[in-house]
Amino acid sequence: MAAVAEGQEPEPSAAEDAARDATDAVAVGPGTLPLLAGNRLSLDLYPRGCHRLLHLCAQQVPQLLEVEFLQLSGHEDPRLLEATLAQLPSSLPRLRSLVVKGGQHRDAQGACLRGSLATLPAGLNGLVRLAHLDLSFNSLETLPACVPQMCGLGALLLSHNCLSELPEALGALCALTFLAVTHNRLQTLPTALGSLSTLQRLDLSENLLDTLPPEIGGLSSLAELNLASNRLQSLPASLAGLRSLQLLVLHSNLLASVPAGLARLPLLTRLDLRDNQLRDVPPELLDAPFVRLQGNPLSGSPPTPRSPPGTPVVPKMPSLLLSSDLDSFAVTPLGCSVTLTCGVRLRFPAGATATPVTVRYRLWLPEPRLVPLGPHDSLLSGVLELQPHGVAFQQEVGLWLLFVPPRARRCREVVVRTLSDNSWSDLETHLEEEAPKRLWAHCQVPHFSWFLVVSRPVSDACLVPPEGTLLCSSGHPGVKVTFPPGATEEPRHVRMQVVRVGSRELPALLREPEAAASPLLCLSQSGPLSFLRPVTVQLPLPPGITGLSLDRSCLHLLHRAPPAATWDDITAQVALELTHLYARFQVTRFSWYWLWYTTKACVGGLARKAWERLRLHRVNLIALQRRRDPEQVLLQCLPRHKVDATLRRLLERYRGPEPSDTVEVFEGEKFFAAFERGIAVDADRPDCVEGRVCFVFYSHLKNLKEVYVTTALDRRAQAVRGQVSFYRGEVPAEVPEEAEAARQRRGADALWMATLPIKLPRLRGSEEPAQGPGLSLAPLNLGDAETGFLTQSNLLNVAGRLGPDWPAVALHLGVPYRQLQRIRHEFRDDLDGQIRHMLFSWAERQAGQPGAVGLLVQALEQSDRRDVAEEVRAVLELGRRKYQEGIRRTSLAPGDLALRGPSSSPSPEPAQA
Repeated sequence: MAAVAEGQEPEPSAAEDAARDATDAVAVGPGTLPLLAGNRLSLDLYPRGCHRLLHLCAQQVPQLLEVEFLQLSGHEDPRLLEATLAQLPSSLPRLRSLVVKGGQHRDAQGACLRGSLATLPAGLNGLVRLAHLDLSFNSLETLPACVPQMCGLGALLLSHNCLSELPEALGALCALTFLAVTHNRLQTLPTALGSLSTLQRLDLSENLLDTLPPEIGGLSSLAELNLASNRLQSLPASLAGLRSLQLLVLHSNLLASVPAGLARLPLLTRLDLRDNQLRDVPPELLDAPFVRLQGNPLSGSPPTPRSPPGTPVVPKMPSLLLSSDLDSFAVTPLGCSVTLTCGVRLRFPAGATATPVTVRYRLWLPEPRLVPLGPHDSLLSGVLELQPHGVAFQQEVGLWLLFVPPRARRCREVVVRTLSDNSWSDLETHLEEEAPKRLWAHCQVPHFSWFLVVSRPVSDACLVPPEGTLLCSSGHPGVKVTFPPGATEEPRHVRMQVVRVGSRELPALLREPEAAASPLLCLSQSGPLSFLRPVTVQLPLPPGITGLSLDRSCLHLLHRAPPAATWDDITAQVALELTHLYARFQVTRFSWYWLWYTTKACVGGLARKAWERLRLHRVNLIALQRRRDPEQVLLQCLPRHKVDATLRRLLERYRGPEPSDTVEVFEGEKFFAAFERGIAVDADRPDCVEGRVCFVFYSHLKNLKEVYVTTALDRRAQAVRGQVSFYRGEVPAEVPEEAEAARQRRGADALWMATLPIKLPRLRGSEEPAQGPGLSLAPLNLGDAETGFLTQSNLLNVAGRLGPDWPAVALHLGVPYRQLQRIRHEFRDDLDGQIRHMLFSWAERQAGQPGAVGLLVQALEQSDRRDVAEEVRAVLELGRRKYQEGIRRTSLAPGDLALRGPSSSPSPEPAQA
């Protein structure tokens, strides 16, 4: 009314808009019929989807009467969307599935945006055949009144909305089997929820629930219940009445207790209680193999009450933030919290040490002798060394390591691996997200050694008693191992890992579209090699295969016994029991097992090739030259899917040839970059062997190096056209036979990977190196031999790299601005003279003072010249190695002075303890 009073035209109603759209959308008509695919109509990804549907309804297209599945976008105009939905009962009477979702649009940070749908027309309950309704990613604050009236509804999805409560009328949906209300604002649940006797799956995660109604125990058919990430402090005892329950997820709540009756649920295969406040757990649950309790303060003491007045105040734990030039710090019995610049945090609790201890740390570049990986593991961080080694702390020390988030997280877990008693083991690890794509791996360590973060297939373990037990995979619920009574005399530890296999690799390898394989199962144990009684193993049948339709002659059970790389077909040696979805067999020894379905007769060799392909990474090699300094060359090995995005980012500052053809490498495989045809590496580097730059490939790390090249040819006469070639080196210890077989197939070019051209342009007269007038280069060294030093030659190389960035470096070195202007004036026609004069005059003032080299590295990094800073670090590392080797040759130091890495004993296979 206000709009009319002010003289504005009243807005047309939604019905008028719909009628006008149906009349005016003639241009859409000819292209709309192809949108109908049988009984499906998908308009959620098309612009103006509601307009198109209204046009079809207005034309009374006969095919609409056959539509059973409809998808619309929730990002349409809300009035137009409501008008469109109002047409459905009359125009699509056979509709069985309706999807009106948002989430197709994203904000500047990449987060999915909610749709505009806030209600539904009342007449929508006229869709009497509707069985599936998906309203996810919208703006619903209350459940539309028409939804509880859809008596035939079997699946209702309301995730990512703004619902604060559900109505009691929801109990009228007598046919409902699946209800998802995740990522809402629910604080309570209706009591009528317990009357949904047909409900099988209920997902209420990511809400604000603090209690559950006792009536929830009436869900007699419920098989899966997800209540993760709420505020639950207790659970009703009626949960023990859910006799059909198989999966109960309660992680990330505030639970202080759980009903003991949950242990007696006959079908329960997984109970997830991680990250709660549980201190005491019923013994029945504590020993159950399907319960996960990580992140709970089990057996801990209750919170300490407030101290009475007059009690001495405990001093606050000190916090240390170490700069990059420090490699040690002191820890006192009071404890401390330490943050290192290399992406590491440590927390020493009070009383961890009885006397002051000096802790030294170092971050090593990953290399095979320092990185023990299983066949399907991936490295996610550098290698951290903490000293003194082997000194046991009186209380465990908290360690946080920053790592690269893995791309694939399904059926995989992140763990911290450490060296203890000359063997590698995995620590119980918790992940903490500081920001998107910035994750910390947190663990408790009893002593110091080497530490690294790896991604591995999910590992499940249990202690098998003489009475027998059941071990289920948390990554794939269909994989189970049943231990009968009497299988072992003494309790023994058993570990299981399941590796998922892509559905495309095997058909492509065998050139057989119907070929398929089950997940790869790896079993290991402690104690005797054999069990006293056969153990039953259950594997899911390969995808697309059922026990009722398969041809048993095409089903093959494969077995591998480490350390051999061969796979043997043992189908004839075991009795395969087939159900509709699973295959069961009995074994007395543990190893690797794989179920194949193929018409091929001899599959052992093919399985070896398939297993090799599972661990190979397809990569491309690039070599780019900096635009303003062609002598600076960037070399990188990139996974195939990252090449285009990386090149778009780099080509603003670099230029060079197209990436190499795709090559295949293993995790941890070495390869080299050799400059040829007149071009060579310009400086000594610790990663440079006989003029070749060494790489070790790790799929989640950068695999990038920037080097400076030079030539002995005369560049004043003509440009130098050289090349860089990449050659294979050592392969990981876990895959020697497979890699050797792959190389033999390549013949004479077994070690060659790729060759890319490198061009050093012809020098003009003004670019010829010349020493500025009146510049005196007095001999000097920065640093010392033990920690590494920079000679005059090294400083000249640094000066040659800076170019126009030298003023920024000078200011970060503390050079006064007036002196900077004076140098510019004195050497106004000589850029090289300006740089050398600034750098050497600063170096002469710093000669003999500690920390000068660290100050130079810091200034280079602050000036965004990390490439030069990395070269300076490489020179320092090379100097340290030469110094220590010289001491060892002259027998002036004990054997432990050398920076030895941990023993290169292979990691236990198939899984790390």
